[in-house]
Amino acid sequence: MPDKCVPALAVADAAARLAPMGEGAIEYVDMPGATSLFALSFRESDTIADIAAGAGWQAEVRARADDVAAAYLASGAAVAVIDARGALDQGLAATQALGAAIAANGDALVVLVSRDDADAIGAFFEAGATQFLLDPFGDAELVQALRYAGRHAARAAGVPIERRVVPGGWRHDRDAGDARRWIAARLDDARPVVAVLIALSRLDIVNAAHGRPAVDALIEAAIRRADAVACEHLGAAAMVARLGGAEFVLVAEAEGAAVTRTITALDAALARPFAVADALAVLGCRFGVAEAQPGEDAPTLLRRASEALVAAKASDGAMLHIALPDGVVPLDALAIELHHAIERDEIDVRFQPQVEIASGRVTGVEALARWNHRTLGALGADALFAAADRADLGVALSDHIQQLVLARAMAWPAALGTLRVSLNLSAADIARPGFAVLFLARIEASGFPRGRLTIEITETGLIQDLAKASALLAELRGAGCRIAIDDFGTGYSSLAYLKALPLDYVKIDKSLVRDIDGSARDRVVVAGAITMARSLGLAVIAEGVETPAQLALLAAGGCELYQGFLLSEPVDEDALVELMGR
Repeated sequence: MPDKCVPALAVADAAARLAPMGEGAIEYVDMPGATSLFALSFRESDTIADIAAGAGWQAEVRARADDVAAAYLASGAAVAVIDARGALDQGLAATQALGAAIAANGDALVVLVSRDDADAIGAFFEAGATQFLLDPFGDAELVQALRYAGRHAARAAGVPIERRVVPGGWRHDRDAGDARRWIAARLDDARPVVAVLIALSRLDIVNAAHGRPAVDALIEAAIRRADAVACEHLGAAAMVARLGGAEFVLVAEAEGAAVTRTITALDAALARPFAVADALAVLGCRFGVAEAQPGEDAPTLLRRASEALVAAKASDGAMLHIALPDGVVPLDALAIELHHAIERDEIDVRFQPQVEIASGRVTGVEALARWNHRTLGALGADALFAAADRADLGVALSDHIQQLVLARAMAWPAALGTLRVSLNLSAADIARPGFAVLFLARIEASGFPRGRLTIEITETGLIQDLAKASALLAELRGAGCRIAIDDFGTGYSSLAYLKALPLDYVKIDKSLVRDIDGSARDRVVVAGAITMARSLGLAVIAEGVETPAQLALLAAGGCELYQGFLLSEPVDEDALVELMGR
């Protein structure tokens, strides 16, 4: 790659793969999967299996195309065969499903075609096939074709193949082999590398309306956009390569937030309409992402990205899948998906009751955001806002949650009509110019009474600009809202906050409450925080109360309100009504 970023297109150079080799050119090589074969034959699966086994291949032969891409990747094979004889459409669909994985991994794909269907070879070529064999042919010819395919896979894994221009085909300067060599060079230097495989969809609609040339032009336009995004966000540290069909790969020397920003920008770029003839077309896309792990080589990285893309294609909801170790929450994936989560109304709110200790009455609730993720289930506010920060969506998410909470509380039944609602503001909200005016207008538009609203500010979010926070809170308090400082006792300037901010409540952090029934020192710390707050005329709410012993010690220390699993986890409105009726 040159030092200067120059957007370019890329394509698999299949002509080199079709170059005939004589018998003397056959070479058995020691590479992963070199003697493994994956075959799909709709009519002759037993025959193909017998021929392959007789030639020494460890063959997995299937008669159905269900989940063919996932099955191929799971097989670990470096050579695939699709028998399209008598099943042209099924064979082409299977080739399209395998094409990207074949190109990304540097594998070989042999398609068996009836001589009467020779005109379809071009379509198979565009879908990702690397070799063809026309029927009729004998067993020896098939075995020879498989050997050529194995040779191709071995060379693609590490030996450059001479380029040739394909008449009437794609004319780009980077292909899957370039991507593998690009990755390998950086992995050799122990640099962070990520592979992002992209599959375009909805092209069948364009094909039906405008024909194959329009589809080809559309794919090229999409790759140009991807190239421009890579250049803008990563410069010379990235490359885009065409894999075949409607799939391509972005490889980059990047990690963490840089990857998130790039994929988010790429998703946005590909979501914009494309000009097709005299109309506009909107494409869909799926992403499969894998970041290089220690000791990993280029083929393994690309294979994991291929598996992730297969998973993304199979999902009804998630447009992106990141290959990560089991049990790891993919923060980068969440950051990218958050754009769509807001649009799809996946962000929800739960309400945790706040209880008056003296009477046992529920007097208020804290509104807590939840993300009903389509594949990971319910995600709490910590994961949600971490993803928002990574995606630079903190302000948009905060606005969305504020509007949602106010609308939901305004629609409550009479049984909840006296409850106070505590709503969290973020550090980004505090830093926004004119936020107090905007927020008060939002409350006014919702119709919710300001006198029943408590604004909570997290202590650790105030450190950067205490004066601005104080002015903002004073304006909101002057308009009728009450103010609470959340997570008190976990920051660095607790005493300064109590002195400087216009507060009504102090919320004792759950980490202090959890240890209150431990050592005497723990109890003294909590009791001191409660005494200090009350001496300043502030009410005290304890968070994270889970046991009667904790509650008894808090009550003895002068705490007035609590919230926690001792009474209830965060619940929806129906459960809240039931709690109020007890």
